[in-house]
Amino acid sequence: MTNLKDGFYYIYVLKSLRDGKKYTGFTTNLSLRFEAHNSGRVPSTKFRRPLELIYFEGCLSRKDAIKREKYLKTHYGKMYLGNRLKSYFTG
Repeated sequence: MTNLKDGFYYIYVLKSLRDGKKYTGFTTNLSLRFEAHNSGRVPSTKFRRPLELIYFEGCLSRKDAIKREKYLKTHYGKMYLGNRLKSYFTG
């Protein structure tokens, strides 16, 4: 059984309002990590700001979060996200 005192691991997707591209990552503190991205403290998104959080999921273990993040970065994972967020992107 997973030790819940360790908390959740979050997989998240950000969308750049500058170039429209998406960034997928994972963290244990979603609000702190989002703030780090938007303040320019994350090199991979520093020049793509501002960013908006468009999707997140919670996992009970780091291993599951890493596996899910890797999946969402694949072709099929991107298709899954596209279908899941269809109403978001079309209004």
